[in-house]
Amino acid sequence: MPGRIRSFFLIAAIVFLYACKQNEVRRIPVSDFFKTPEKSYFKISPDGKYISYLKPYKDKQNIYIRSLITGIEHMATSFSDYSVRDYTWTFGNQIVFTQDIIVDDIYRLYTLDAASLKFKKLLDLDKARIKILNRNRMQPDIITVAMNKRDPVNFDVYRLNVKTGELKPYLLNPGNIIKWYPDANGAIRLVKVSDGVNESILFRPNEKAPFKAIIRSNFNDRVEPIAFTGHGENFYALSNVNRDKTALVEIDASSGKQEKVVYASDKADIMDVSYSRNKRHIEFVSWDEAKPQKHYLDAEIQQLYNNLSQKIKGNKIEIVDRDSAENKFIIISYTDKNPGSYYLYERAGDKLNKLGDINSGIKQEELCDMQPISFRASDGMVLNGYLTIPKGKEMKNLPVVVMPHDNIWGRNSWDYDAEVQFLANRGYAVFQVNYRGSAGYGKAFRKAGFKQVGGKIQQDITDGVKWLIAKKIANPKKIAVFGGGFGGFSALYGVSFHPELYNCAVVKYGLINFFTYLKDAPPFFKPYLKMTYEMVGNPETDADQLRAISPVFHTDKIKCPLLIFQGAKDPRANISELNQFVRELKKRNVPVTYRLKENERAYFKSEHNRTEMYEEIENFLSKNLQVKN
Repeated sequence: MPGRIRSFFLIAAIVFLYACKQNEVRRIPVSDFFKTPEKSYFKISPDGKYISYLKPYKDKQNIYIRSLITGIEHMATSFSDYSVRDYTWTFGNQIVFTQDIIVDDIYRLYTLDAASLKFKKLLDLDKARIKILNRNRMQPDIITVAMNKRDPVNFDVYRLNVKTGELKPYLLNPGNIIKWYPDANGAIRLVKVSDGVNESILFRPNEKAPFKAIIRSNFNDRVEPIAFTGHGENFYALSNVNRDKTALVEIDASSGKQEKVVYASDKADIMDVSYSRNKRHIEFVSWDEAKPQKHYLDAEIQQLYNNLSQKIKGNKIEIVDRDSAENKFIIISYTDKNPGSYYLYERAGDKLNKLGDINSGIKQEELCDMQPISFRASDGMVLNGYLTIPKGKEMKNLPVVVMPHDNIWGRNSWDYDAEVQFLANRGYAVFQVNYRGSAGYGKAFRKAGFKQVGGKIQQDITDGVKWLIAKKIANPKKIAVFGGGFGGFSALYGVSFHPELYNCAVVKYGLINFFTYLKDAPPFFKPYLKMTYEMVGNPETDADQLRAISPVFHTDKIKCPLLIFQGAKDPRANISELNQFVRELKKRNVPVTYRLKENERAYFKSEHNRTEMYEEIENFLSKNLQVKN
């Protein structure tokens, strides 16, 4: 009998150990999360004969081209110094692409012939920027571009011949145009002008006629043209004029009057639309609730999406490019646990072929669900966000990393986030809150964030942390805050004014001084300064408020360990001021680690630098939250 008991306990122990092993979460290498995408940014040529994509070569993104006729694939560029930054196809089977030469602050523009694979440099833009606005079916070698070459403050519009490099002025900016809206043939008949606060939409019936104002509003009331409808002079636009939530509307360009509401949601702003240039109508609108939503306005495209959903199950699906005839489509599928995979879908034969993964090393089954959450702020406002719980852990007494989002007026959305999944894999719950001012929740919610960058916006983040503690989700003795840009400011604000909540902070390209942030804005940001003064604060009239919240003036309040990363070529950073900020902290014996990376802007492009950064973040959090990884 004693022998049977011993055998029973031995078997039970083996079963228990096996179960524990089965539930053990694999520690995914840092490099797997943050490596350069294997294949990304797929596009298709307008005639449907080629597909292209970016793929790393010697740690730099380069263009690859595959012929859909022969199946032969070539590496079209082989840069080993700086990556291809952006590219687009022309109707003449040329690829126009840019490079950011970070060390010299120069943007280079090239053209690449798909058939011969020969490329040449078209332009060197010294401290200037270029935006590709339109390609022209009627003139396949011509693209429309906007550049601030003549005047660093204002962008002018040019017609660029991609074969000869000839650059002809098309529309010189009088000093107040901030956006241009080309029609299907490349003619610009709609523009947006602004004095920094008030905005107007201007229209002209043809290229010889003068522009006339048809809609006047201000930055609180959004009117964003999408495209002409194809009948009369009407155009589609996203608008929140006389409504709280942005809707898709149709506007008569000759009068500026809204003809009808095409679609509106009472739950959220319409954030995006899909427009068919071939049919000249809207296919669907999309917006964010807890998860991305769509409403179809075209039965054929709805059927196509339904068909693709049957073929690629369990994933969100988006069409990211198509040929001119709309017979071949580039598809991306993704989830909160899948970085994304690309496919080529061909209507002829209903064929779907996988093109590649963004990151094949990531396995969905090893990652964690991004769970939508909501709670009430201390003043009663309902706030939404996301909570990602480590795999295999109870939602109880967890170490937490709070991640405020970067852009003040942006938002967190349900999708794959490498930082979130990396931290969850290391055993941290990750908390993201869409504080007041965040995009997508309507005009009133956005305005509630005006001049609250160091007020109620930060209180919303604080209230979220206290909510986690009250719900016993967070271990109150193991909470860190981690952010970039404005999220970096929020992290520094949190440890300055709520030191009781946080053990430590990680800051990337953080905003430390609102005065220099506004004063040192790039020239092309100048047209938006007045609006920024209204939304964030005016350095002259709101000086006391901005001084009271800027971390650079409050080094005496910071006591906890800091880890700070900064790219030396970040155009929005004042490096000498940041260096002085770090020196002051060290004088006060604050445990601060500072990493300044040469030849990097805000986001680290070098895979080596990224991997090194996140390995250091991992060790820093483990040490200061006392979590074993």
